[in-house]
Amino acid sequence: MGEERAGTSARYLAPPVRGESDAWGAESAAEGRRGAQRIVRAGEVVAPDRVADLLLVERGSRVVERRRIMYLDGEPCELTDTYYPLEIARGTGLAAAGRIRGGAIRLLADLGYAGVRAQEDVVARMPSEGERASLSLEAGEPVLELTRLTLSGDDRPIQADVMVMSPRGQNLRYEIRIG
Repeated sequence: MGEERAGTSARYLAPPVRGESDAWGAESAAEGRRGAQRIVRAGEVVAPDRVADLLLVERGSRVVERRRIMYLDGEPCELTDTYYPLEIARGTGLAAAGRIRGGAIRLLADLGYAGVRAQEDVVARMPSEGERASLSLEAGEPVLELTRLTLSGDDRPIQADVMVMSPRGQNLRYEIRIG
């Protein structure tokens, strides 16, 4: 994983055209690489306080969580926990451990919840022991944590992602349009 990869967030808002792969697979393939993911668990959980605040639900409320490990060319590169309000995700493929054809963004759009805006925060920090082991990090190596909140056209929070990744080879690219 010595190569730098540039990740852009915009493709994680727009649903793929029918028949296309999910955004992670498409982004990796566009770089001539192989992106894969393993779903660790999916279902209802009590929202962590930070997630409850992001999704504007009461602390202690239940949400749907999808916990995944992302792989690039067979190597673990990112831990991604995605959360959805219960009234959006309960009883859908978002709450199940299986792969979602076209990805979660496509399913959200099909359910009437298209993301049109995202807010992101990126911090560098030291990993937990579990994160270090899952990402095969060396002792003393930090991680980047990217938190993304996706909002619908009426500014309703529809998805919160917490992604933990090795900074090795990362280049987070942001494109900002004004007006």
